[in-house]
Amino acid sequence: MATKKPIISIVLDEETLEKVEDFQFANRINSRSKALNEIIKLGIEQLQKEMNEKKEK
Repeated sequence: MATKKPIISIVLDEETLEKVEDFQFANRINSRSKALNEIIKLGIEQLQKEMNEKKEK
């Protein structure tokens, strides 16, 4: 199945990869790619929340 989404490659150390896989399995996500997408989305949401909190001070 072709996709128009951008494709990137990353290199992870073993410890980080293990954490990604732990997240993947704990959340029953069927691929590393989907797990990484979710982790990135969650991280961006958290960063935006922290930035908004700083602006409110």
